[in-house]
Parts: sequence; structure tokens; C-alpha cells
Amino acid sequence: MSQLPRLHWSTLGDDTGGLEHRWAGLWDVTVDRGASPALPPKDTDLWVVNARGAWPPPEMIRMMAEVAALPILLGLKADAPPMDPKALTEWGALGSVRWGILGPEPPMPGLRPRSGNTTQLSASQALAFGLIGTSPAMQEVLARARAASATRATVLLLGESGTGKEVIARAIHRMSADAAEPFVAVHCGAIPENLLESELFGYNKGAFTDARKDTPGKFREAQGGTIFLDEVGTMPLGAQVRLLRVLQEREVQPLGGGAPVKVDVRVVTASNVDLWSKVQDGSFREDLFYRLEVVPILMPPLRTRIEEIPFLAQHFLNRKAREHGLYPKALHPSVDPLLMALPWPGNVRQLENAIERAIVLSGTRPVLTREDFAFLAERLGLAERTGGSPPAPNVVPAAFVPPPPPAFPAGPPIPSPTPAFGLDLPAEGLDLNQVVSDMEKTLMLQSLAITRGNKKRAADLLGLKRTTFLEKMKRLDLEDGEPAESAEA
Repeated sequence: MSQLPRLHWSTLGDDTGGLEHRWAGLWDVTVDRGASPALPPKDTDLWVVNARGAWPPPEMIRMMAEVAALPILLGLKADAPPMDPKALTEWGALGSVRWGILGPEPPMPGLRPRSGNTTQLSASQALAFGLIGTSPAMQEVLARARAASATRATVLLLGESGTGKEVIARAIHRMSADAAEPFVAVHCGAIPENLLESELFGYNKGAFTDARKDTPGKFREAQGGTIFLDEVGTMPLGAQVRLLRVLQEREVQPLGGGAPVKVDVRVVTASNVDLWSKVQDGSFREDLFYRLEVVPILMPPLRTRIEEIPFLAQHFLNRKAREHGLYPKALHPSVDPLLMALPWPGNVRQLENAIERAIVLSGTRPVLTREDFAFLAERLGLAERTGGSPPAPNVVPAAFVPPPPPAFPAGPPIPSPTPAFGLDLPAEGLDLNQVVSDMEKTLMLQSLAITRGNKKRAADLLGLKRTTFLEKMKRLDLEDGEPAESAEA
């Protein structure tokens, strides 16, 4: 028996009238009867909220940072008076919502989030994918990714190497209804031309030397899910013809003959070169180009969204510390201007590798300083002294080329490392309890700044439970109000 989709109903204290039992044949219904809405379970497919009152409850507004990708049905009673336009605007500003009358007929499954100007990814989802969406360019990327995930349309990801094209491809798959199905990544440039067709489309026994058994190929391995073709511009013309047939007929023809095999897959491709220029020089089929460009998504280079660098740096700082079994480290505030001033020819991948290098070489020090990233500054400084330039980025289409990066600022001098976590014991001694208290307060304020006021994630950064974090805030006389969670990833 197939599992029913889950509907979570926040009644805001209203009587349900037994409707949850009438809806039970179509939904697995859970009811939150509190006067204030509670965060729905993670596996919820539809959140129904009683829309009463002129304004959304403040608690619900704060929750939108975590449930922005969840379809929401705002329920009105059949005898409810019409809401005025201003109230409708306030409720509608929540994001992916629909309106409906609460009655015996259950809401229909399959409600999709409404497209809008805001990203359809929640903060926790985006961070889980290694994505940040504070810049307008990335908000557009995330909105397109979310829209593409609701369909099986072919997606073409364009941008320089290291901008996160495969991360977006995986995000599209994981946000889709087919998330439980396979995700198969194929790096076309890493497979010899004479083997690419057999890898993608499969072959029958005896099709060529060493073909000792039938092999399904990557497209059939991805059946029901997503296949990601990276560096699709390197694909030889013969393989392009076969790929075009797959996109047109939704079937693959294995090498060695036999009947075509139907496939149902989402195709996501990526290129760090200008495919249209390859069409013009005859190395890429024009008809295939149009088939791939159904949903184009341009990945902006890191140097054009420098406001996201501190958030990405902190994300990689936490992740790499866990990977290497190290205690979470913090970034000294002086590091952010340094990282934001660099051109990052290797984009997000280069930033991730730089963070990992700094973590590994910093030893037991809990805070990374500008000196831990001196190798980046030295690389740029060497180019300036020799009259050269930083390493050139990968070749990309002319449309991808951003304005020149900002000049590297002089900035404050790089501090020298000192023993005892950056402290020397003065001759007159010190109050250890006060020093520890001040350090706790500083790190807690930094964690809150990094997570933009999200106390749960701030506690996670410091390896604390949320309750312990709140107790420390109270003891240290820090602000104890519940700030609204950021709605941006």
C-alpha cells in the first residue's frame, strides 16, 4: 500500500469540525490545535493554516525561513467575511501560498509553490546544499532551480568552473518529487570519445571487443531520476546525435543493435564554455543546443557576489572541521575584508580549498586570522610585483565575463600568532573568569552575526544545545528576544 502524502493543519485554535477525519482517505493528517502555529514536520507535503485575522501571526512569519519551499494552503471558512486587499497582501507576502475554503472536500495533492520574486529555497535547504542566496544573481539562480525541480524540463547550467554547477544540479534533483530516485553524474570530458557512447547509452553483449555482457548505460541507470552531463560541450558529434534522440523520443538505442529502450529521466547539462560559439564553428549541433537550453541557468562567478563570501567561508569552515574531526573554528573579523577583496579565479571551489588549507595548517588555534590566508595575498602580491596577473580563470563565454575585480586593499597588518589562544598572561595577572566570560560572549555574538540571529544554528556552530545557548545568553546579559529568522538563504 502506497504511503499517503502528509498534511499538517495549524488551526490557530479554531474548531476543526471533524474535517481531519473526512480528509483522512486522501491525506495522512496531523493537527496542531494551538493558538500559535507550530513548525510542521519535515516530511510534510502540504501545510494548511487557518487564515483568520488581518495579519499573519508573527510566529508564522519567523518560520517562513525554514518552510519557504513548502506549499501552504491558507484556509477560509465558508461563512467567513471577505478579507480586505491589504490583509490579502500581507498574507500573500508569506510566499508559496494558495487560498482555499475549508470544507468536506479535501485539498488536492500536488499543489506546487507559487512562483514569485523570492527564492523558493529555505535557509536550511540552501545551506545543506552549500548554497547562499543573498545576492540578486543567486536569488535568480535558486528561483530558477526551484521552478525547474517541479518539472522534468531539460536544464542547461552555464558558468565558469568552480561556480557550483553540479551543486545546483544535485539541488534540483533533491528538491524534486523524484529525490528518492537515482542521481547519476557523468563528466563527459573525463571519458575517452570512443567510450562515451557506450557509457551513456549502454551496449549489448558482443557489440565490440570485451563487451562480454549486456550493460544498461548511464541513462538507464538514472531511470526515474536525474542524469547530470557535465562538460557537455566536449561531447563528440556522434554522441550528440544519440543524445538528441534521447531528448526527442525519450528512448535510448544500445550499441550493438536491439530494440530501443524507453527512459524517463530529467536531463541536466553543464558547460563552462560558450556552446553557441561551438555551434558557430560546427563542433556542436544547433538542434541539440536548442533542446538543451529549455531552462538555462547562468551561474555567477564568486567575484560578482562578494557579499556571500563571509557566509560561504563560515559554511566551509564548519563542514571541513567536521570532515577532519576538528573542533569548530571561528574566523577573525579581519579575514572577511581579505577574502572579499580577492578575485577568486577558481570561484567557490577555490574558496573551499583555501578554507580547508587554513583549517588544516592552523593546528589547535580556535580562531583563523589573516595570517592563515597569507598564501592568497602573497599570490596576488607576487603577480603585482612581477607585472603579471593572477591565474587566468577558465575560458567562458563573453557574456560570463564580469567587470574587473576590485583592487586589493592594504588592510590592517596581519597579526602574528600568539600562544594561549591569542593571549599572553600579563605580569600583574588577570581575572580568568572574566576572560572566559568575555570570550564566550564574543564567540556567541559572532555566531549570532554569522547565522543572522538564528539561535539554533548559532548554537550548532559552538557545539551547544539550543537550551544551553539560551541559558548562556541570559547569564551573559545578551539580548534574549526572539529575532525574526532571515527568509533568505
